[in-house]
Amino acid sequence: MLEIVRSNDAVLLSLLESLMKEAGIACMIADQGMSILEGSLGAIPRRFMVDAERVDEARAIVRDAGLEAELREEKE
Repeated sequence: MLEIVRSNDAVLLSLLESLMKEAGIACMIADQGMSILEGSLGAIPRRFMVDAERVDEARAIVRDAGLEAELREEKE
């Protein structure tokens, strides 16, 4: 799994999860437990992770949804 978005916005993360599930791309939201433990103050953003083999497709879906600004930089 590779991170493509990092955010505290629960609506954004839910939308991304829905888009990936619709496309059949495995995904998960990491650090949810830590975010809850810290009291949801926003100090620990959640990481949106997708299947490493389909990361390019997932990034294209995010761009097509008009959310390109939310994407993390690609790591080599």
